[in-house]
Amino acid sequence: MATSKTAKLKNPHRGSSLGDFLKEEGIQEEVELAALKRVLALQLADIMAKRGSKKSDLAGAMGTSRAALDRLLDPDCKSVTLSTLTRAASALGRKVRIDFVAA
Repeated sequence: MATSKTAKLKNPHRGSSLGDFLKEEGIQEEVELAALKRVLALQLADIMAKRGSKKSDLAGAMGTSRAALDRLLDPDCKSVTLSTLTRAASALGRKVRIDFVAA
């Protein structure tokens, strides 16, 4: 479907992608960080559920507090370190893989 010139003039975002919009608003990095943290938290919760792991047991295996694990599992808490992620992965018999991809 072609975008008419008049429609484009009325709405400058018409036909643009979400990524373009986020860049224009200056919030792309913040939104991507929030999405990444949400995915990590959900993945950890899913692995724990499949294994039948309790938070207190996992926190003990990680050598950390239950509060620290709660922060890791909280999709809205963005202050997570690589060390915490790798300890959680190790305690669950997993590894963390981080990859740089083209933007």
